[in-house]
Amino acid sequence: MQIGLSKINLRPITEEDKTFLCQVYISSREDEMGIKDWKEKEKTEFLESQFNMQHTYYMKSYRNPSFDIVLLENVAIGRLYVERTAEEIRVIDICFLKEYRGFGVGTQLFNSLIKESENKNMNLTLHVEYYNFAKQWYEKIGFKQYGENGVYVFMIRSPK
Repeated sequence: MQIGLSKINLRPITEEDKTFLCQVYISSREDEMGIKDWKEKEKTEFLESQFNMQHTYYMKSYRNPSFDIVLLENVAIGRLYVERTAEEIRVIDICFLKEYRGFGVGTQLFNSLIKESENKNMNLTLHVEYYNFAKQWYEKIGFKQYGENGVYVFMIRSPK
């Protein structure tokens, strides 16, 4: 099932969204946490602390970010964090609740970002963990690897 772009909207995050954003983060880590032999409470506490560190880092580290909630027919389903500079459009993070993955929402958001980068003649960049299944998808839509740092692969898509 594909979801129409007209049903997808973005809105800036607010302080009231922090619980939802934590749920999105936890949802994104469920698979890798499944291999840990921890009790549910331990997993939740660990993931909440990881989310809080990541959230604080994101809020402090970018000069011109747009931190947005992804809405599908006004229902919050994920987050899209992007920084636009004079040199590039950088996807900081994109993530959806598990039940909303695989329906083309990310594809449509990336198509919009690709169009924006081409209209502005700017590179579209991102980083992804080398083991993340999305890495192959990024390559399929034209991203090329241009560096590494630990578990992260830096990728770039030049305007056509």
